[in-house]
Amino acid sequence: TEEDVYRALGFAMMPPEMREDRGEIELAKKNRIPKLVALKDIRGDMQTHSQWSDGNGSILEIAHYVRIHYPQYDYITITDHSKFMRVAGGIDEKKFLRQMHEIREVNRKLGVDFVKAGAEVDILADGRLDLNDELLEQLDWVTASIHSGFNHDNTERIIRACEHPFVHCIGHPTGRLIGTREGYEVDIEKVISTAADTGTALEINAQPERMDLDEKWAKAAKEKGVKLVISTDSHQLANFSFMKLGVFIARRAWCTADDLLN
Repeated sequence: TEEDVYRALGFAMMPPEMREDRGEIELAKKNRIPKLVALKDIRGDMQTHSQWSDGNGSILEIAHYVRIHYPQYDYITITDHSKFMRVAGGIDEKKFLRQMHEIREVNRKLGVDFVKAGAEVDILADGRLDLNDELLEQLDWVTASIHSGFNHDNTERIIRACEHPFVHCIGHPTGRLIGTREGYEVDIEKVISTAADTGTALEINAQPERMDLDEKWAKAAKEKGVKLVISTDSHQLANFSFMKLGVFIARRAWCTADDLLN
């Protein structure tokens, strides 16, 4: 068997995802191959969208579906779009407050604090956020993302978002859409360094057309001590199955469960 061959050579078994000649052979010789994250380790989904913006399901429908199909999850986070994203039905501060009330009601019906209140807030052209601090401070989770200005260098926009006290995570940091557009110009190494300094997480967005961060930059972030989050960015119930794609990326980035907030 394959295991026998490695054992005969005196090597620890290397997961296939690590076999890219990036130092894994040396680790195998020293029996220091990490235990890579597995799908069973995931405890929640940190970016999901509901009918409040551009998702297809109600919050209660989403919660019921996830609890049935992903029984290992302890929580999901609803992160609907902020008002700048009119094309995606983005909502303003007043609607977010009403949504938070609905989330509390859903959790009451479930009998458990399963749904967390969040937002995917737009990073505006000057680096400001699309929701006021009073609202952001009340949310359980804030992901800041860029959805405009793709023809400019967006490094400073993202850095300013990292430095915001109420931002927990940067969503799909390079902005690529596979087969549609290249990522916007960004000094991702500088973003990773800033995220390390500010304690900001970076997202591995598991949507098939995004897969952003990719394994190269996810590995670089891990090595800098930046925590990562795998999110499905679900807009319909079937999208929750994309979590396995995010886990594949994290495994290729040599991530263990400890490298991922969720």
